[in-house]
Amino acid sequence: MTRQAHLVVDLSNGDAGKGTIVDALVRKHRAHSVFRFNGGAQAAHRVVTDDGRSHIFQQFGAGTFVPGVRTILSEFMLVQPWILAYEEAQLQRVGVTDAFTRLFIHERAPIITPFHRAANQMRERSRGDGRHGSCGIGVGETAKDATECEEELILRMGDICDREMFTAKMHRVRKYKYDQMRLLIAAQRHDPDAESNILAFEDLSEVDYWTEQLFADIDKFHIVDDAFIESILKDEGDVVFEGAQGVLIDEWRGFHPYTTWSTCTFQNAIQLLSRANYAGEVHRIGVVRAYATRHGPGPFVSEDVHLTECLLDACNKMDPWQREFRVGHFDCVSTRYAINACGGIDSLAITCLDRLREELMWFVCTHYELAVEDCDSDLFDRDDVSEHLATDMRLGTFQDLAHQERLTNALLRAKPVLRITAAFGTFSENTADHVHRIARELDVPVSILSFGPTAKDKKFL
Repeated sequence: MTRQAHLVVDLSNGDAGKGTIVDALVRKHRAHSVFRFNGGAQAAHRVVTDDGRSHIFQQFGAGTFVPGVRTILSEFMLVQPWILAYEEAQLQRVGVTDAFTRLFIHERAPIITPFHRAANQMRERSRGDGRHGSCGIGVGETAKDATECEEELILRMGDICDREMFTAKMHRVRKYKYDQMRLLIAAQRHDPDAESNILAFEDLSEVDYWTEQLFADIDKFHIVDDAFIESILKDEGDVVFEGAQGVLIDEWRGFHPYTTWSTCTFQNAIQLLSRANYAGEVHRIGVVRAYATRHGPGPFVSEDVHLTECLLDACNKMDPWQREFRVGHFDCVSTRYAINACGGIDSLAITCLDRLREELMWFVCTHYELAVEDCDSDLFDRDDVSEHLATDMRLGTFQDLAHQERLTNALLRAKPVLRITAAFGTFSENTADHVHRIARELDVPVSILSFGPTAKDKKFL
């Protein structure tokens, strides 16, 4: 029996359909495990089964509907254990009764606490109209603290094995975040939207409440170490690595400051495989919609008001933290950038093709028309004919956020150059033409086409 690791990342701003692709890959290749290798509880990976059941996966792997498939939350995953218990109850309602028995969490995975959540929401609220975009769960606060703080201020999943130590750390974390938030607490004291956030810091019983809630379910958690992870990767059969968010909002390669605190490329997955001396084949899959989307603020060159009105999304709605859900034409320039940021991909999965069925003409964005002040910029490769047209974005030095912010500002000024890929044909003809143009523009083979939310709606090429 052979072994293969299927690595799945989103080449856009998120919401491209990673969950439905992971579910389809698990079923086709009979994978035994799904690894989460970035992000946290802010993921929302929707899976619909052939018999009509559905679930939006936040922390359990998107292969959980398939009997026997394990979920591994690696050390790179930010875990919110209280939401895990809630999600497991939701899975129970749709017939998955053993999700916790198939869930394994690395001991060094950082814990998102209610205090990180409260701090996250207060910071984002304080930005007013200049919000960066957030899910409001506390991922950024937790990731920042896990990088910058001493270990005594970082709660990890392994800490739940010792209740006394866990409780002491929770108290320290509450005080640390409270001290950080004092100015914002004063500024938002009379804002009714901030009331629950302030209460989280000032009510000392919060620590005991959340500790009691967690330890009521303590026997359900399986905490594992590196040796366990390596043993899973030595098992025969396939595994799927399920990415979260999207490369265009990656913490280092995304368009700062409209980014997430997570590495959204293949980097963490490859590190896990390398550490385990994985001997199987590795296939890197980039997921995109047949059109472009962005949930919340930030540069979106190919945005189109008509598409935003026509292609209303079933799950992604306006909400207080992420804000509006925006739609545009498929962006070849940003997708090529994402592929380069990932170090390349082996194939492409294109989702949501069925959503374009009623569109008479299908487009892609092939170039950016730059503002006058950006025509001499070192941020772009230019068209041979016109210095105003950018064909590609250049990768800056890794972790150079000043470069990323310059890129952001240039993109906010840029305009799309659109090309028709298909017009007035049958749906089948338009699909073939659109997919062919995307593959040609990106110089990448297409391996999966998705025409709906279920596994049977997938076409493997």
